[in-house]
Amino acid sequence: MSLQVKITKKLANFSLDVDFTVESREILAVLGASGSGKSMLLKCIAGVETPDTGCIVLDDRVLFDSSRKINLLPQERRVGLLFQNYALFPNMTVYQNIYHSVRKGRYSGPEQERLINGIMDTLQLTKIRNNSVMRISGGEMQRTALARILVNDAELMMLDEPLSALDEHLKFSLEMELKEIIGNFGKSVLFVTHDRDQAHRLGDRIALVNDGLIEKIAPVREIFMHPDTVEGARITGVKNIAAATVKNGIVEVPRWGLSFDLCRIAGSDGWSEKDIHYIGIRMNDVKLAKGKEDLSKGNIFTFKIADVLSNVFSYTVKLYNPDVSDPLPFYWQISKDLWEPEHRNIVELYLRDSIVMPLK
Repeated sequence: MSLQVKITKKLANFSLDVDFTVESREILAVLGASGSGKSMLLKCIAGVETPDTGCIVLDDRVLFDSSRKINLLPQERRVGLLFQNYALFPNMTVYQNIYHSVRKGRYSGPEQERLINGIMDTLQLTKIRNNSVMRISGGEMQRTALARILVNDAELMMLDEPLSALDEHLKFSLEMELKEIIGNFGKSVLFVTHDRDQAHRLGDRIALVNDGLIEKIAPVREIFMHPDTVEGARITGVKNIAAATVKNGIVEVPRWGLSFDLCRIAGSDGWSEKDIHYIGIRMNDVKLAKGKEDLSKGNIFTFKIADVLSNVFSYTVKLYNPDVSDPLPFYWQISKDLWEPEHRNIVELYLRDSIVMPLK
C-alpha cells in the first residue's frame, strides 16, 4: 500500500514543493529543521490543510487532485495522524478516546468491542481503560493516541514529532515502544522529526527537507554518508563544514589548510569540479595518528588544540591549523578510552579521504 505525493503550497516564507513516494510497508523519516515545512506536509496529506496544486494518491485511491477538483475530507482519507501533543480528548477515559475513533458504519456493536479490546490488549492499555487520559503517563498517552489510529483502520500512519516534548529518559523508553508498534503496523509509515538519531533508528529511508524542498531522499546509510548539500550535512550532524575549491583533481580547503585527492573521496563519482563548493567531515570519523596509517588512503595533519570539552564518555576537541592566517575551527571527537589531553598543545590526526563529503 503505497503513498504518492506531488504537491505545492505557498507558505509565509517559502513554498512547499515536494514529489515523492512512500512504498508499501516502508517507514519514511522526513528530517529537517524546525519551520522547514515538515508538519505542513503531513497536514496536507491528512486533509487538515489543502495544497495549492498537485495530487495525493494512497494505494490507487485519490485523496487530492487539484486538476480534477478532488479533495476528500479528513475522515474519508483513512489516514492516521499522531500530533505532537497526541490531541486526546481530556474529558474522556482511555476507552472513550479510542471508541470515538472507530469507524461506526463499518462494524456492529459487538465487533466494535472486539476491535477495541484487541487493540487495547496489544498496546497494554486494558488495565487503564477507565482512567482519565489526564491521569495516565506519557507512554500511556502515546499508546492511546496510536490505538485511535489503529481502530480507525488507517491505511497510512503519520507521526508529527512524536517524542519532541519528552525528557531524554522517557524519550528513550517510548521510542522503543514506538519502534515495535510501527513495525507491527504492516502498512506505510511517514514521520517527521528534527532528531537525526531518531530518523536513523526508525527510518528505512530518509527525506531531507529544507525550506519546503526535498533535497535528497535515500536509504538511511546513504543519507548519512553522502548528504550532498550543506543543509543536509548540518541536519545529519556534520560539525565540520568549510568552503572548498577544486582544481586539477585536488580539493583545497584554505581555512583548514587541508587538501584532498578528489578521486579518492568517497561518493565523488558523478560530481564535477564546479559542483563542489564545500566539504564536510564528521568529527567522530577523524582518527588519532599512530604512525601506522596507510597514506595511500589519507593524510596525517597537524593541528593546534584550542579547547577541550569533556563529555561523559568522550572529548570534543576544538582545533585549528597553526599555519593558516585566518583559520576555521576544526572539531574532533574521541573516546576517553583512546586519548587524554594531558596539557598537550599539538595533535596529529589521520584523515582518510573516504570520510570527506563533497557538498553543494
